Amino acid sequence: MFKLFSSKSKKLSYGWSGNYSNWNDLIDSIGGYSEASILDKTRNALLQVKNGTAIYERDSVLSDKIEHPFPLLTCLFKSAAQLQRPLHIIDFGGSLGSTYFQTKNMVGTAIASWNIVEQEHYVTAGKEHFEDDHLKFYPSIEACLQVQKPDLVLLSGSVQYLQEPHLFLKALAAYNFDFLVFDRTAFHQGKQDRLTLQIVPPEIYKAAYPSWFFQEDGFLNHFTTNYNKICEFPSYVEGETVLSIDQQPTGYNKGFYFVNKSKHA
Repeated sequence: MFKLFSSKSKKLSYGWSGNYSNWNDLIDSIGGYSEASILDKTRNALLQVKNGTAIYERDSVLSDKIEHPFPLLTCLFKSAAQLQRPLHIIDFGGSLGSTYFQTKNMVGTAIASWNIVEQEHYVTAGKEHFEDDHLKFYPSIEACLQVQKPDLVLLSGSVQYLQEPHLFLKALAAYNFDFLVFDRTAFHQGKQDRLTLQIVPPEIYKAAYPSWFFQEDGFLNHFTTNYNKICEFPSYVEGETVLSIDQQPTGYNKGFYFVNKSKHA
């Protein structure tokens, strides 16, 4: 999703810091965009995965061993079993297909289509290098809905990078999709949401950007009317069950699986 970098951020420690009151002020203090370089690195890594010369990619970094997201896989299989047919998925903020390539060999025929909603330049690159009969790219949920009727929306490590996440979450609940899966979503132990600055380690890529940590009850309140919370689960990524903000272990990544009340009693 949205990524920034400035020479000013070199003075800051890697990870999350601060408790900012205004997204725009934070952007102004960081500086300009460098999304093209991040996109290039991600595309080059995933092309190796697609072509079979690499095994696994996460955040543009290649690995020779896949980290299987078993909680997510369980949610996908349960949803397909409940519908008794393969799923049509929206992967919101899904980059160029990182989770698709990570899970495709495990899910097999349980997935009918994987539809990624991303920024325009990711969509352009996705269509050029990765799109096929099952993997598609769209600039918005609305654009996807014009072509496909999705059953499940996956949001993995994406919502915390939106400028106004609660407006998005309210709109997401109103779409009335059958299933929602949040994975690797950032929360903290405070009484209200916290806006931080995240500095990415340079071995991943050079970037700094605003990042929310949600207050859990306020996050969940968006879905109490239309959805049942079936389960919650920790991040499958090592080290994400506890995240430090200003060197204090007050944050954590976790996931939730929601099922529509009116469609699946």
